[in-house]
Amino acid sequence: MTKRKRTYLRGGEIIDVEEYHDHEYGAPGKGRSKKEKPTPEQMRRKNAWNKARKCRQFLLEYFKPGDCLMTFTYKKEERPEDMTAAKKDFKAFMEKIRKVYTKRGKMLFWIRNIECGTRGGWHIHLVINEIGDTASIVQKAWKKGGVWSAEIRSSQYSDIDMKRLANYLTKDEHTREPKKDGNQGKPKIRESSYSRSRNMILPEPKVDKLTHWKKETKPKKGYYIASIYEGINPVTGYHYRRYTMISLSAKKKSEEELERIRKRRKKKKIRQNSRNRKKTNTRKTGTFAKAK
Repeated sequence: MTKRKRTYLRGGEIIDVEEYHDHEYGAPGKGRSKKEKPTPEQMRRKNAWNKARKCRQFLLEYFKPGDCLMTFTYKKEERPEDMTAAKKDFKAFMEKIRKVYTKRGKMLFWIRNIECGTRGGWHIHLVINEIGDTASIVQKAWKKGGVWSAEIRSSQYSDIDMKRLANYLTKDEHTREPKKDGNQGKPKIRESSYSRSRNMILPEPKVDKLTHWKKETKPKKGYYIASIYEGINPVTGYHYRRYTMISLSAKKKSEEELERIRKRRKKKKIRQNSRNRKKTNTRKTGTFAKAK
């Protein structure tokens, strides 16, 4: 028997699907592999995948492309002694932010990852919902170092299903980023702490049973399959499949938004080049006048 779990996100614009065999049947025409006890590494990978998956779903459900992706740094003399102290710093900071949001009658949603690098540097990655001047509010509240801020849609981690951003926010001491030559680099994080605001709740997934395991997956009408992954569970020996369907209307809106961003960036670059040329001409004119 095959089970299918569907989670409807963003009002049904995005559907996360998991298909897997229960423990009584194998894939049609194929015997299941021998069931084995999961190794610590297998459990770690599964837990990391589940954390990134949940993070992605929270991002899809509660955040928009115009919300803020921020990074806080510490001055060297302000660095925390340990993770407990870093969490305390973040808690005190968020209390200031919460007061502003509450005063304005706004809900506050956030996801963060505190990271300590292998060289001893500390920083915090934060996604927070925008209320008009969030960047200014945050900069006034964080006094222990610098603040870098950008809209999610303008960052290098922006994509339609938030997978890239979720992976970025759930990095830990086991994360290895690929080098230019394609090989895996060394971990850059010594310690990390992932968390989110507790007022975010995901919709309950809908689970149904299928009569057999389908060899091919077709999208629901009006949707397309944005990503898909298939494999065999190393613990149970059964086949499984995970995929994400996105409505064609959501894809169109995303493409239109990206086009608007490209146009804004192009206009900004043209204005900046124009200002630079004016400054250059002004300096040349001044130099020529002095020479005369």
